[in-house]
Amino acid sequence: MKHVEFVHLHNHSDYSLLDGASPIPRMVARAAELEMPALALTDHGSLFGAVEFYQEARKAGVKPIVGMEAYVTRGRRQDRTRETAHHLVLLARDEQGFKNLMRLSSLAFLEGFYYRPRVDHEILAKYSEGLLALSACPKGEVATDLLSDDPESAVKTATMYRDLFGADNWFLEIQNHGLEIEDRIRAAVIDLSRRTGIPRVATNDCHYLRHEDAGPHDVLLCIQTGKGIDDPQRLRYETDQVYFKSAQEMRERFADHPEAIRNTIAIAERCNLQLAFGKPLLPAFPLPPGAESPISPSPCSARSSLSTRGRW
Repeated sequence: MKHVEFVHLHNHSDYSLLDGASPIPRMVARAAELEMPALALTDHGSLFGAVEFYQEARKAGVKPIVGMEAYVTRGRRQDRTRETAHHLVLLARDEQGFKNLMRLSSLAFLEGFYYRPRVDHEILAKYSEGLLALSACPKGEVATDLLSDDPESAVKTATMYRDLFGADNWFLEIQNHGLEIEDRIRAAVIDLSRRTGIPRVATNDCHYLRHEDAGPHDVLLCIQTGKGIDDPQRLRYETDQVYFKSAQEMRERFADHPEAIRNTIAIAERCNLQLAFGKPLLPAFPLPPGAESPISPSPCSARSSLSTRGRW
């Protein structure tokens, strides 16, 4: 990977329905325009855009990092409760990681869906191979503990994920969109990182491409929630900074955290997913010992059979 100073690892396309406002081709083109050698896609709870993203990035000469921002319940995924669904960014390091991402996304919909497609710690532990994880935004579990002024729970949560994914595959995510809540998290994460040795990584929670897209994105949120734009009680973002920033802008935002900027490069270098297209991908069905696999008739035998019935 050529020398750069920042890679975006937390990005939502328009497959994050009615929340992300970045079409995948334009997102990839923006990364190429900014001379970023790699880019991650982390849509909410799904991999709907994964193949399109992978192919578009390859065409543009940008290394694709396929991921998703999972919804995690601290209870059982089968429980139907309105408990907060925490966020967790998952990135595929290799083909096995991509397979596990697909499995987690499928199970989130089939077994964990309650308002959102949710996973739990049980299946994260079962399907963690090949994955690299970031602690996500203020809705992540670690951030939730820190905002609750419960540093000991934050240590417990952070080390649990370190044990689950491995020390090299788990990072504390810090963000800076000009929000006071993020200032509190960054300050607390410094101490948490020092206590646990878990490294930090800087991200921008990109939901649209340019600063001037904040207004249209706000309209998109109104459509999502069925509210009028003048409704004072409606959902709205408290910042207009969730756009696709340049490396220079990110360095300025995280001037006090240069190692967190450098870690974006380290993570990108470790994610090396290769997908093959244009060939059958048939599932394997193991047979018990001694069982014979059914053999389909060859074209020649089929022709002979048809000929005997006067149809060839």
